[in-house]
Amino acid sequence: MLKVAVIGLGNIGKTHTRFYSENKDVELVALCDILAERVDPVAHQYGVKAYHDLDEMLASEAINAISVATAGVENGSHHYEPVMKCLAAGKHVLVEKPISNNIEHAREMVRFAREKGVLLGVNLNHRFTPAADRAKQLLQDGKLGEILFINMALWINNPNESSPWFHIRALHPHSIDVMRTFGGPIKRVQAFMHKGPGRTIWSNLSMNVQFASGAIGHLTGSYDASGLHPIERCEIGGSEGRAVIENVYQKLEFFPRRSPDKLVFENSIMGGMGNFNDTFRNRINTFVEQVIAGGPLDASGDEGLAAQEVIEGAIRSWQNGTIEEVNG
Repeated sequence: MLKVAVIGLGNIGKTHTRFYSENKDVELVALCDILAERVDPVAHQYGVKAYHDLDEMLASEAINAISVATAGVENGSHHYEPVMKCLAAGKHVLVEKPISNNIEHAREMVRFAREKGVLLGVNLNHRFTPAADRAKQLLQDGKLGEILFINMALWINNPNESSPWFHIRALHPHSIDVMRTFGGPIKRVQAFMHKGPGRTIWSNLSMNVQFASGAIGHLTGSYDASGLHPIERCEIGGSEGRAVIENVYQKLEFFPRRSPDKLVFENSIMGGMGNFNDTFRNRINTFVEQVIAGGPLDASGDEGLAAQEVIEGAIRSWQNGTIEEVNG
């Protein structure tokens, strides 16, 4: 039985808590947030101890793994300190994306986890769907052939104004991770950005990438779209066929190059996800399973770092009007 705690009890932390509580291989033992009004009611709901100080929790509880669901500037500035403390205490960690909005902190977190011999994962939950699994199977079975291009789009409605780079740093670790899942490491990036009406941040993004394999890719992103319609689309083009994942989990279509037949895999046939929140369930259950097995982790800290390296390269590209080499 894996003994688990959650740090940060905002909406995302509550989601982590819920799905840990439903996992038969997990004992939820503690919740922690510096704000008592956030953590105390949730801890009472689940019948576990509430802590308002991380050091106290680490000293008091026998814990194997911890979710760090804090946020901060660009949804990532509050990750570094709690993650480093948990790693130093020998705990396996699942941290919310972005792994950090500070690339030096992200690199240090990954390095320190390796030094301590513990597992560090990132909640890049968009790839944890039956549709993505089926697309990976098509790739592994050679149905797609050699990957030639990947077209990715992710657009939601987020009117919040933060740093100029809030949109790309907070949202697009997901997009880049999905692209890397099918295309592998990214080595070159070129970005263009646009401010939507009334915006002070770069709320729209167009990014070209080249993978280490030589394949090419494109990402379109926006914080100026409706959240009531499909938010994501991934098109994977190969030498033997093309696969399209619609709206993260709803449908996968496969278009063989040498056949007029189209294969369609609907969500209900592929295992049934009720809504987007089930991506958190799938990701957390996979984290639990892989920690119990001793690793390795899907969506590891290394992969979360790679996504941030691409993001920082895209920011440099837009600032300087250049094509940037990245370690993504």
